[in-house]
Parts: sequence; structure tokens; C-alpha cells
Amino acid sequence: YIRFIRTFGPRIFNAHMKDAWWGKGDGSVGTFGGHTSFGDARRTWDFRSVGRGMIDFESIIVALNDVGYQGPLSVEWEDSRMDRVHGATESAAFCKRLDFKPAAGAFDAVFAKDQQVS
Repeated sequence: YIRFIRTFGPRIFNAHMKDAWWGKGDGSVGTFGGHTSFGDARRTWDFRSVGRGMIDFESIIVALNDVGYQGPLSVEWEDSRMDRVHGATESAAFCKRLDFKPAAGAFDAVFAKDQQVS
């Protein structure tokens, strides 16, 4: 998903924040092994509250900043294991905390200014 952001950055107008985990089931149901309900402990993957799954959101924010994205971060919350008001509130706070502004220039550029002789 990071490569997608870097490839299609100028065409991204909304970042949809949603988390998931995989490889957490008990092994009795495969990824495509028939329908099981979300929250079923046998599932190979499931949606999680944003920040509690396995998606690397910090790398997403870095990539979005690198491509000049200035649009919203929209949270779609789904987590069968958590109260939805608690989870949605937590997810929105997680995204707000993680959404840092990009640097205006290289971090060491200020040192180059200090080295100039007047």
C-alpha cells in the first residue's frame, strides 16, 4: 500500500484509514475457506480498530507527506471485538495524533545557514 501511495500520489484525494490483522485465527478456517462472521476466532483475518491491527500507519503518513497529500484522513471503523463508540473515538484520536505535518526542508538545512560567513 505504500508503493501505491508513492505511485498514484497526485491522484489521491482522500485517505481511507482502516486497520486489519491477519494470521491470528486458530488455523481451522483459511483465508478463502468459506464465510465466517467477523469476530469469529477461526478467521484468518479481521478488521481491527485503527491502530490496533497490523497496518503501518506511520509509513502511510510519511508517504502521504512525501507526495504532497493535503486531504482528509477518513476513519472507517470496524472491530467486532470492541464497543463502537469507544473504538471509533480511539481510532479518530489515533489518526489525529499520527497526522504530523511534513518538514519545510531538510532537518540539517539550518546548520548550513549557521556556516555562512557574512
